[in-house]
Amino acid sequence: MRDVIALVMAGGRGERLYPLTQDRSKPAVPFGGIYRIVDITLSNCINSNIYKIIVLSQYKAQSLVEHLEAGWNIFNYALGHYMKIVPPQMRVGEDWYRGTADSVRQNLYLIEREAPEHLLILSADHIYKMDYSHFKAYHEEKGADITISVIDVPVSQTQRFGIVEVAGDYRVTGFKEKPASAEPMPGDSRYALASMGVYIFRTQVLIDLLKSTDKDDFGRDIIPMALERYSLYAFPYRKENRIEDFVYTIKEDGSRVRILNPCIRDSSYWRDVGDLDAYWNANMDLTGVDPNFNLYGTKWPLRTFQRQYPPVKTIFRDTASNRTGMALDSIVSHGSILSGVVKNSVLSYNVIIRSWSEVGESVIMSDVEIGRHCRIMKAIIDKANCIPPHTEIGYDPEADRKRFTVTPRGIVVLAKGTFPTL
Repeated sequence: MRDVIALVMAGGRGERLYPLTQDRSKPAVPFGGIYRIVDITLSNCINSNIYKIIVLSQYKAQSLVEHLEAGWNIFNYALGHYMKIVPPQMRVGEDWYRGTADSVRQNLYLIEREAPEHLLILSADHIYKMDYSHFKAYHEEKGADITISVIDVPVSQTQRFGIVEVAGDYRVTGFKEKPASAEPMPGDSRYALASMGVYIFRTQVLIDLLKSTDKDDFGRDIIPMALERYSLYAFPYRKENRIEDFVYTIKEDGSRVRILNPCIRDSSYWRDVGDLDAYWNANMDLTGVDPNFNLYGTKWPLRTFQRQYPPVKTIFRDTASNRTGMALDSIVSHGSILSGVVKNSVLSYNVIIRSWSEVGESVIMSDVEIGRHCRIMKAIIDKANCIPPHTEIGYDPEADRKRFTVTPRGIVVLAKGTFPTL
């Protein structure tokens, strides 16, 4: 993969993730306890042996930049490896980045001076595992100028995605941005093919396209325009992407064994965490005995900046007073202290659950304290909150809507500092 530069689109506002994005960009939103969303894409790069990465940042980028500087300073420039964080510099005009394609256009000088054979265009706001070396091999086997990674979605949901229409050999014949209806995928009329926002271009093809137009977006502008001039193929992600990994499984007798697993579920998992409900779903997919998205494989590790906190502590087991500190089917990060009960939840660093409190199916970010006798259900609580004792969240939708953000699915979202630290 030495002839590939990865360009990571990390400037999104994430308006549908508000209030989680009131002080940070979407790629910087915490995920899975200790990670940020951007870590997933960057880990895919490292695990695919891609060591030349350009992160294009823009909107409220300070949190993102600090995280990348602290956790991703792992590259050896002497070996030609790097990760460059590139904000808008107005080298070619007076505009900020106007879109995904424009962000690349404004930085073509970085590409032209190195002249890689291929450019990998990635979004920093999706949850998935992908071996980009397989993607590149497929692209070269097809002799394509551009290859788009696609995932099958029900035809009833085409209005949510950029839809790719293909011939039987997966040659791209059409691209429609969020259409009301579209052609089904080959062999299954129930599904259409949606773009995952993952592209690989022959470098000169992308340079020629960007210099021949002032259009700003890959999906809306560049890909439809390219259909008239170049050879495009679709990469069927669920079919072609396979990651073998060692995982642990629990046998019926309770023993824990390590097995080589083709990770069929992981290899086909993909979520666009573009709104609050999707974000909550993706976090819930991490919990349970057999999670839909597994953090515990050995071959495809997810990197991040590990903060320095002591181990998790659970305290109290007093059946007489019903005082129990425990976590079930949950992810609990370092620094957390539990004297209440946590179920099917994801807790970030330094979370305190006080006695006689219950937290279920929730995402709790760092530096949050849940007071005594609280009941929290189906909530997302951003950092720096101190929930007063006896608070109930997620049990009375009308009362919750008066105080907090409530999603269409009924997930209650508390912004940073809604209940300031006492």
